[in-house]
Amino acid sequence: MSRFTDTLSFDQARKLVLLSQQIPPVKHKGKAIDASLSAIEHLGYIQIDTISVVQRAHHHTLWARNPKYQASHLDQLLAGKKVFEYWSHAAAYLPIRDFRFSLIRKHAIASGVQNHWFEKDEKLMNSILKRIEDEGPLMAKDFENTDKKRRDWSSKPAKRALENLFMQGDLMIPRRNNFHKVYDLTERVIPRDVDVSMPTEEEYIRFLIVRYLEANGLGLASEMAYLLKNTKALVERYLKEMHFSGELLQIKVGETNYYALPNALDLLNKPLSRSKLKILSPFDNLLIQRKRIQSLFDYDYQIECYVPEVKRKFGYFSLPILWDGKLVARMDCKADRKTSILHINHLALETRLKPGEKFSLALNKELESFMEFNNCGQIHFHKVSPVGFKISM
Repeated sequence: MSRFTDTLSFDQARKLVLLSQQIPPVKHKGKAIDASLSAIEHLGYIQIDTISVVQRAHHHTLWARNPKYQASHLDQLLAGKKVFEYWSHAAAYLPIRDFRFSLIRKHAIASGVQNHWFEKDEKLMNSILKRIEDEGPLMAKDFENTDKKRRDWSSKPAKRALENLFMQGDLMIPRRNNFHKVYDLTERVIPRDVDVSMPTEEEYIRFLIVRYLEANGLGLASEMAYLLKNTKALVERYLKEMHFSGELLQIKVGETNYYALPNALDLLNKPLSRSKLKILSPFDNLLIQRKRIQSLFDYDYQIECYVPEVKRKFGYFSLPILWDGKLVARMDCKADRKTSILHINHLALETRLKPGEKFSLALNKELESFMEFNNCGQIHFHKVSPVGFKISM
């Protein structure tokens, strides 16, 4: 039984987090697609996002951990039933091995304990289920819009019904066509050998705790329960029990006590590739909880696509830049697919960064890879802060 608290410096804590997040990437033997699956299984989810000024977040997050990642990998893994699409804290790709833990939310929505965004139209939902049962997989566009007053696709009654059926578990998404969801009956999508037993409360909360700590190194109850309704109090209770029994460590960083798995500190004996620079997605698993990143990395980050243009400091979709174990810059950019030019609208370095030759070389090397990842052949810089920093490519 262990109730002692270890103390780590912020630099050690950041190292633990980055090694747990497998970023910069770890070497992976075998096929590139296997490395992509391994990353999803380790991280627990990959958030899906629609913004496409550069490669979408779900591709970007995997590329950051697998330099050989191809955008076709997710489609292949979905078709091969190695991953499935559902909800974590947001829309995400999840490992099929964790399927049974999605049943908690599905049951809560189906039973009315938890509400989804859309009011249920049971008659329409039943008719949609019957059509899909008879006709096979269908998309929202295959259904007539019966609400002519509202043209927004998300307000289409059939679309709302499809999403309700999806969220409560009657339908799954076997594939997407041009990023549009295709819906089919769950029993026709789910592999026969997948465990579909309902987890107990203890199984579910322990799953949330262990999966989070495996992927993130250390964490707080609020972080493990992030955007998961009615879970924080339970997570806090089980964290205390698991710590008391020796299943978890407590680690103090600054003035904050975090929890970690017993073998977490062993990671600190491994090297961190500090010379490698990584351009990250705003929706990367490392960054998705802004308060956590502010606390551990002293990095104040906001996606400004949701901010009025006149109030933006860095740009529409600035990408965090990791180097030397720290978040040291951000880069607003856009891939012009017609001209194959990657436009760097604004590269802004953090004031604490003292850019030298090592940083410049690491940035140039990553930008070359990032251009290729975005199917671009040229790069144009429009603004750099501070103005004295020179880019040579």
